Amino acid sequence: MSHLEQRLENDLKNIRSRVIEQARNVQTGVNDAIHALQTGDKQLAYNTILNDHPINRTMRAIDRLCHKFIAVHLPSGTHLRLLSSIIRINIELERMGDYAVVIAREAVQLSSPPEGSMGREIDRLAAETQLMLKQSIKAFAELNSELARSTIVMARSMEYNLDVVYQEITQNTQKQNVKDTLALFVIFTQLKRVADQAKNLCEDTIFAVTGEQKARKIYKILFIDKDNSISSQLAEAIAQKNHPDICTYRSAGRTAAANISPELVTFLGSRSVETSELSTTCLNDISHQEISEQHLIISLQGKLSSYIENIPFHTSTLEWDISSESEDQNIETLYRTLALYISDLLNLLHGDEV
Repeated sequence: MSHLEQRLENDLKNIRSRVIEQARNVQTGVNDAIHALQTGDKQLAYNTILNDHPINRTMRAIDRLCHKFIAVHLPSGTHLRLLSSIIRINIELERMGDYAVVIAREAVQLSSPPEGSMGREIDRLAAETQLMLKQSIKAFAELNSELARSTIVMARSMEYNLDVVYQEITQNTQKQNVKDTLALFVIFTQLKRVADQAKNLCEDTIFAVTGEQKARKIYKILFIDKDNSISSQLAEAIAQKNHPDICTYRSAGRTAAANISPELVTFLGSRSVETSELSTTCLNDISHQEISEQHLIISLQGKLSSYIENIPFHTSTLEWDISSESEDQNIETLYRTLALYISDLLNLLHGDEV
């Protein structure tokens, strides 16, 4: 190994060491904030807030080292991949430090440590978050892509369970003061954000080791109308035929018609859409968990609130009131209207990937 190559390796090793040390300091901050929350230890909470200052300074120091490394060594290939990942990880760690500060500040504001069902939910989510953070740091320190992948899987189980938590918080507002309610809401959100950043750290580790880019997000979209016999069925068919693989689609009605419209079956057949297994679905037959997993719910006939009373926290909604098209115009016109709406939506979600 030449002198220049040895210097490159030493400089990169130094940067990695600084990042690993920073990660462990952030982990300590998150753990301390959670402990302060669970025990009501206000002094520990204030110490956690103050200890974020060295984390911020270290973040800036690592950033300077990375830019100096690029200027001196002009890295390429594996070295450039690793450095690119480190730059992103450095930002993610700083954000996690900020989240720990917010948790600590909210812990100070609580009148008492969380108890009962809310206390149990915080303990559960905190334990999952801490484990994810610990494993993501270990994966980066060891450049272990398999550990990173297994840690990412953990995030999926956390993706939607906060909907239940938020619903319980709103239902319990009469049992606790407003300040505590808001604090709990913020705390749950910050814990989830720490877990999200730990997931990002794992994805950056995978990229550094293998060059594999972050997987494209697959959105789940639910179309709903009055009886699932024409409009929502057509929207699902259009989306599936024109934009497969980038989203998952399903449809349902407030009630389920006995059969799909014969005119629609004929029309879809003329468009080479398989119709033999199509059937109508009632919205009430879709579980709450499945509803919570939808990224987007689109009403095609009327206000969405008339279909679903409580919209899940992580779900977005749209109202495409096409009732005039479905009643007064033929299916061909309805098809063109829906195809345009769907194309515009997926361009918004995925851009040039559509």
